[in-house]
Amino acid sequence: MSEVDRVYSAMEEAAGLLGVACSAEKVRPVLSAYREVLADAVIVFSMAAGRRAVELDFSVSVPAGFGDPYPVALSRGLTPRTDHPCGVLVSDVRKRCPVGMYAFDGEVGEGFKKTYTFFPVNALREVPELARIPSMPRAVAENANLFTRYGLREVQMLSVDYVRRTVNLYFGNLPDGCVEPEAVRSMARDMRLPEPSERGAEFARRSFAVYPTLSWDSGEIERLCFAVITTDPGIVPARDEAEAAQFARFAENAPFAYDGERTLVYGLTLTPGEEYYKLGSYYQISDYQRKLVKAFDALEDRV
Repeated sequence: MSEVDRVYSAMEEAAGLLGVACSAEKVRPVLSAYREVLADAVIVFSMAAGRRAVELDFSVSVPAGFGDPYPVALSRGLTPRTDHPCGVLVSDVRKRCPVGMYAFDGEVGEGFKKTYTFFPVNALREVPELARIPSMPRAVAENANLFTRYGLREVQMLSVDYVRRTVNLYFGNLPDGCVEPEAVRSMARDMRLPEPSERGAEFARRSFAVYPTLSWDSGEIERLCFAVITTDPGIVPARDEAEAAQFARFAENAPFAYDGERTLVYGLTLTPGEEYYKLGSYYQISDYQRKLVKAFDALEDRV
């Protein structure tokens, strides 16, 4: 079986747990374009629950030596060319900052949609430096002081969504108190987002990363997400029995290709219209993610 067939088969299995159909026409060309990295890539299958229809996304890591995955997507016709600044942002970042790794996202019904640029763990970047990059949304500079106020200083990576034309900044190495419930509520208020529910604020205490979503259209923060990594399939505070059953089915049955327990990454997302949760299951994993699991599962004893 080829690597493309292997990963696509696992993707179909994950999609089946959600009753979602994979589009071979959309997805296989994406996997084929990056087939040489699939064997050793970190691969995550992700779902979300909220007012939207259920979807399944997939993320695949790409080593720095392979290069930025966006030009590959353009050359293969996986995403349309654009004159929008989102089309040159990663190139502009690469000219000014060291890159440790890349990744790309797709959706099983639509194909390629997003890239990630990871900074080396010993060379994380700070917001003022990133804000000076010409193609970066002005919203980054406009919110720099707000981020600093809450200890959101070190950016581990950024992502560019070419469909929605948005950027995420992923803040790691969070200082003590940054994700305590009252700090999370205050952060949401200052970002002009609804405060999380009590269950949401408690959930956020386990976060290893915080990432806001910004765009080129305004200075507003569109979304704010708190990410939790664990092997526990039962920690998401679902809103009702149906949602709980859906999360449990995915968390307990998503395919994975490594020894040990299945590794999961949950996300609490705050938007102007709703609070909802995401769940990613690692199909393939790296030693770095294993270390995160060990460190952040230990938080269970302290929350």
